[in-house]
Amino acid sequence: MKSVVTTVIAAADAAGRFPSTSDLESVQGSIQRSAARLEAAEKLGANLEAVAKEAYDACIKKYPYLNNAGEANSTETFKTKCARDIKHYLRLIQYCLVVGGTGPLDEWGIAGQREVYRALSLPTAPYVEALSFARTRGCAPRDMSAQALVEYNALLDYAINSLS
Repeated sequence: MKSVVTTVIAAADAAGRFPSTSDLESVQGSIQRSAARLEAAEKLGANLEAVAKEAYDACIKKYPYLNNAGEANSTETFKTKCARDIKHYLRLIQYCLVVGGTGPLDEWGIAGQREVYRALSLPTAPYVEALSFARTRGCAPRDMSAQALVEYNALLDYAINSLS
């Protein structure tokens, strides 16, 4: 799984060199932010169901046409799958917080997503809306510390940008 440490080592190895000072500073920065990332992962994990449900509701509120017959959210099965996908993205963000890199999102959430959504005729804008709501919903110090919220929001932005 890709993390800051594995990325630095792989890059240095591919170049046939030892990690540089800037490589090591990058690793050190990641380690220094690890407490905030773990706090964010813990808070997200404790509230995953509520955050996912609120994000789903916000998405459907903005795009109510999705509930129309023949649309992406028109049956109970489709609704369940949409809610599941939002929860899946949030869980991947939690994994990224733990490992300190975007590996889980890259490998399990982003790779091939556009092709899958295009093949299934699924719009990505509702997922962007759901993740944007989750980003806006977060509040320091109510939900987590300011630094933990920065780490969480950075990964939400990464996921949102991949879907945009």
